Order: sequence, then structure tokens, then C-alpha cells
Amino acid sequence: MSEPSRLQRKIVQHLSQPPIGEGAGQGVGASDVPPLRVAFPEHTDAERELGSSRISAFRPALACAGLLASAAIVAAGLEADLFLLPFGLGIAGIAGSVLLFSDWRQNRNRRGRGAAYERSGDRAWEAREAGMSRFAIHDALGDMAILRDAKGVILEANDTFRTLTGAPSPEGQRCDALGLELRPPGTSGRYRVEIMTEEGSTRIFDWHDVLTREAETGTLRIVSVGRDITDNVSAARSSEAALQRAEAESRAKSHLLATVSHEIRTPLSGILGMSDLLDQTRLSAQQANYLAGMRQSGHDLVQLVDDLLDCASMEAGRFALRPTRQSLRPLVESVVEMLSHRAHAKGIEIASTIAADVPDTLKIDGPRLKQVLFNVVGNAVKFTTTGGVLVSCAEQNGALVLRVTDTGPGMTFEDQSRIFDAFEQAGDTVSQSGGTGLGLAISRRIIRAFGGDVTVSSRLGVGSLFEIRFPLTESVPPLATARTRTLSTSRVLLIAPKGPASEALAATVETLGGRCRIVSTIEQAGHILKLAMDGGSEERLTDIIVDHRCAALFRRICKDRPDLENLPLRRTYLVNPEERIQQPLHQTDGFHAWLIRPLRERSLVAVLKGQLKGIEVRDAINDNRPILRDAVDASPAPAPLAVCTVLLGEDDPVNAAILRATLERAGYAVRHVVDFAAMGDVLDLGLSAAAAGDGQAPRILITDLNMPGGDGVTLVRRLRLSETSIDGALRLPVIVQTSDRRPETHRDLLEAGADAVLAKPANPKILIELVGRLIAG
Repeated sequence: MSEPSRLQRKIVQHLSQPPIGEGAGQGVGASDVPPLRVAFPEHTDAERELGSSRISAFRPALACAGLLASAAIVAAGLEADLFLLPFGLGIAGIAGSVLLFSDWRQNRNRRGRGAAYERSGDRAWEAREAGMSRFAIHDALGDMAILRDAKGVILEANDTFRTLTGAPSPEGQRCDALGLELRPPGTSGRYRVEIMTEEGSTRIFDWHDVLTREAETGTLRIVSVGRDITDNVSAARSSEAALQRAEAESRAKSHLLATVSHEIRTPLSGILGMSDLLDQTRLSAQQANYLAGMRQSGHDLVQLVDDLLDCASMEAGRFALRPTRQSLRPLVESVVEMLSHRAHAKGIEIASTIAADVPDTLKIDGPRLKQVLFNVVGNAVKFTTTGGVLVSCAEQNGALVLRVTDTGPGMTFEDQSRIFDAFEQAGDTVSQSGGTGLGLAISRRIIRAFGGDVTVSSRLGVGSLFEIRFPLTESVPPLATARTRTLSTSRVLLIAPKGPASEALAATVETLGGRCRIVSTIEQAGHILKLAMDGGSEERLTDIIVDHRCAALFRRICKDRPDLENLPLRRTYLVNPEERIQQPLHQTDGFHAWLIRPLRERSLVAVLKGQLKGIEVRDAINDNRPILRDAVDASPAPAPLAVCTVLLGEDDPVNAAILRATLERAGYAVRHVVDFAAMGDVLDLGLSAAAAGDGQAPRILITDLNMPGGDGVTLVRRLRLSETSIDGALRLPVIVQTSDRRPETHRDLLEAGADAVLAKPANPKILIELVGRLIAG
């Protein structure tokens, strides 16, 4: 008997004995207590029989003893001459022995079958216990678990399955009969199951089928486990919804930027267009300088609008640089000049210097680097109230290093750690400085796209140093030796207050091989001049440069030393752009040349080498802007052989006037409409007239993308459809102007049938060339 069977029997025997002191009819309710009934395993009787027949194990010995006894009787009878009785007894003994041996074999076989039956029962019991243990684990985890046959009929199920399906006895049924639909159908092994609970909520289970075989019979069985993944699915759906909302917000932001840029570009188009027309009239030199500054400012503002769009592209991961070969020196000088008016208005200095080892040309994205410099230097000018700002440039270990040093209020460590975040500013002057706090954040992103970084070091109350560093790639090395000999014969005395302007001038002279001494008092100047007059060649001077703030000091020096006139010195007067107008140059001033701050290296070299006399001629002098390189040619374009009519759609009156004047100067007749409804009527009449051979029909259409009464894409599609429905209608070229620079907008217009898309403000020269080319076919 197995150990589980013995344990079960002992428990039953113990429970079946009546309590001590309680007989029949004694105790409370003794007669009402039903007798305890216990179901024994089916093989209990067989085990009892096996136990009672264990004595049969001695039967083979008894059979052997009987045979021996029979042999002895036969032998004794033969000796006594008795034959019948001994033979009879011997035969009886042999027969008994045979019977005993046969009975022993039968008992042995019976015991073997009983043991096998016992082992089979134990295995079944263990299997049932294992199944109960397995299902108990799944119940503890909240998983559904069932055992099915190959046809899908449920054989066993755990309590979780019974509770969720509402089927207390699912055995013998299929899953679909219980309302379980395995999705997606047709797949193998893994499904999704949705179950409606009694509370009315839907639970989602991840369902797995595993095919197995019974160890004894080899019968196929399917073990299925379903795990509740409702929370995971809900979290995934929430994440997907959040992602979709973020994408929708990103698209909305891009649309907002495109809309805002359109609204900004519309008046800009008027400003730049009118300036182009004004540039083609008779202007004085001063008016031309003002106009050039206005045009450059307008183009810079257009560039800033584009930079805002680039900032959005950076956040979306779509920002890309457009490197070209660029000369660094004019770029740095132009930025300093653009910001000098602000600096001079605040009474501070601004200057730049570039080391001799800096490559002459770099392969960089010039407009982006210019934007970075404009932001960083402009930020320094904004917060500096005394002293000035110095921009220096040098090559260091294969990298270009631009340093912007100011004498502003400085920053705390906390301010330094957050000024590169968007919409952040530092210092106590934030409320007076204005601005969005976006410039430095954009600048750092751009320089990091260069492969470098923008860093800052600052001391509160002393000033700040911004360092722009990025690796040099495909640069043209400078002729350092030649540059350092450019001013090798120049010995300059600079009479100027100490500050960034005088430091930059002296550094530039010494970088180019000359020598420069800075003085700011009469005593210092007198000492240097005395050495120059009395000393040898080492103390010889070739030039004196006087800052306009030290003009009175220089007059006193000249009065105190009349012999100064005998020295062969070039005298150069250094002024701000505003100072040039306030104090016009006269011959009695005693200066050979005037230079304008901030200094350009080319102009300084020309003066010190005697190549420039009189006042420096500088483009856009009053607004400190370099003249546009893509300036429109003042000479009108050649008129076409025959007058062609251009249908112009523009709702902004200023832009319409600019376009009309540009087209009429080129010899075209212009018909102007201000909305899409009027344009549609003109186009309908024009198509019919063109089919009839009317020479006054429009030969080309130029329209804005957005006007009252519709949109450009719909108009172009309608036009192309109308052209196919009218016999003899010619294809009308279409140019669409838009401030929306998104690639998908341009693609939609071209797919609708537009011949060209121009971004506002369009270059007049490009527009006229495009019109002529499209009309010519």
C-alpha cells in the first residue's frame, strides 16, 4: 500500500471512532449526526487481498518439502518391497507439490498486477495534485488557465476562469460556447480575448496556447493561459493618444509659425519692394547710404523670421546647415558694424580683431554664423552700460574660437546655467532690456550643429566672456607670414581712452606686424613724442591716430609742441558715424584722413600705408550696414517685342504697387485684381478670348497664395480643368507667390498645375526673368 493510501486510512480510522464518554444516544444531537462516509480509492480491496495472501510466499518451500517427502516414501517402500502404497503416496505428494507451485505463481502474478495498479493510482493522484497546484499558481496570479483536448473541449479549468466566464462547470464545453472569442482568428498560439465582467467593464487578456502530450498515453492536450493586460493596453493607448496630441500640437505650431511668418513677410515685402524701386531713382550719396541700410535691415529681418522657422525645425529634428565657402573677416566686421549704432547710442564702445592665423576662407553656413554672432554680440551690447564689447577671433588646436568680451554687470553661477534655455534672461536689467530670451538658445543649437558649442564665464560686477568654438573643416590656410608683414614699417601712436576700441586697434596693428602705443594723457603723449623726436629709429613714429574723444587733448599737445609740425607723421582722426556729420572735415583741422569706428582692417591698412586720404567712404555709413551684394540693377530690363498682359492677383496694395511698377518697367501691361472671385471671372473671359485669338488676353498669371474668396491651390486646379474643357484654349503659365515656405505647400501648388512658386519677398530681377521665360515657352 502506498504512503498516501496509508495516511488516508489512518485519518479515516481516527475520524470514525466515537469520542470518549459518548455512547449511542449520548451527547447533544448524537442521534442526528450522520455517520462519516469516506470514499476509499478503488484499489483498496485488491490491496487487502494482497496483504492476506502474503503467506503464500511459503508455498514453493512446502511444495519442495512435499516432493522430498514423496521421494523418501517411495524409497522406503521399495526397500520394504511395498510398491502400491509408496507409489500412491509419492504421486499424491508430487501432485500436491505441483498444485502448490502453480498457486504460488498465480499469487505472484496477482501481486505484480496489484503493484502496477497501485503505481498507476499513485500517478493519477499525483497528476491531480500537480494540476491543482498549477491552477492554484495561476489563480494567485489572476490568470485564466484551462486544459483542453485536441478538439478544444475543456477538460479542466481554474477558479479564475470559472469566475470570469460565469461558468462554474465549464468541463465538456468549448470556449466559443462560453462567449470567448479568440482574436485575431486564424493565428496560432497567441490571441487577444475580451471579457465583460459582472461590473460591466471589459477586461483584455493575452491568451497563449501550448500543445502538449500526456506522458502515459501520448494523447494531445492544449494548455491555455490568459493573462490580464488591461492596464498595459490602457497605458499603451494613453501613450499613443499623448503622442498623437504632441504631433498635432507640433503641426499646429508649424502652422502658426508659417502663418505668423506670412503676416510678417507681407509688410516686409512692401518695405523691400519699395526700397528696390527707390534705388532705381536719382539719389544723392547720403540717400543711397540710407537706402542701402534700410534694405539690409529688411533682409536681416526676413532672415530672423526664417531663423524662427529653423528653430522649430531643430525641435522637430529637421534642421540642416547649408555650408559654403565664406570669408570670415567681412562677416565679423559686418556684425560689429550693424550693432555699433546701438553701442554708440548707449555711450559704449564696440570693436573686433582677428588674429593672423585665422584662415582666409572657411566652409561654413555664413548666414547661421552671422545670426549667432548677432545674437551673442547683441546680447552683450544690450546688457552693457559702461565700457564696451570686444569681439576677437583666433585659431586654436584645429578649432575656430570667437570670443565676445563685455564689461557688463556680469552674472551669477545660477544665471550662467540657465541663460541658454529658451525664454531665459539673466541679470537685474531684464525688465528694461526687453527681448524674448530666445537668441542664445538658438545660437547654441546652431553652433552644436556646427560640431561645437557656446559657453560663458562671468563674474558678477566685472563682465562676461562668451566663447564660440567649432572645428575648422576645409579651410584655406592664411598666408600668416605675409599678413604679419603687412604693417611691418608702421609705428603708431594712438591717443584714445582705454577700452575695447583702442585695444582692438592696437591688436590689429601688431597682428599685421606694426607697433602701436596707446596713451590717454598729455604727459604720456608728450613723453612718447619727445622720444620720437630725440631718439633713434626704434622710437620713430609714422602715424598718429586721434580718437574724437581726445580731440581737445591733441590740440593742447599741438599747442605745447609746435615743433610737432616738423615730424613727417600721418594724422588720422577716428570718429563715430554720427560724429562725421556733426563735425565736417576742413583743411584747417590738420588731419590727413578720417577713419570710422568700428574699424575695418582693410581701411586701417589703406590709411597706414598712405593709400587712403580724406574721409573713409563706407557703404550704409549711418546705419552701419554693408551694401547688398544682390542689389537690383538700376537699368531697366529690355522691353519685350510685343506688349503682353500680366494678370496680377495681390490683395496687399503696397505689394501690388511694387509688382505693378516692376512689371511695367519691364514693358508688360498689368491687370490687377484683389480677390479670387474677380480673378476667376477674368480667367473665364481670358480663356475664351485666348481661344478666339484675342491678343489682349492675359499671357501669364501672377497670384498670391492667400487672398479673399479662396486659395491658390483651388484656383490653379480649376484653371487647369477649364483649359481642358475649352477647345483651342492655350495653357496659361502660373506663378504663385507665398510667404509659406513649407515644402508641402510648394509641392501641392506644383502638383495642382502651377509652373513656379516664389517665396516672398521675391527678387524683382528673378521675377522678371521667370516671367519672360514662361511667356516665351
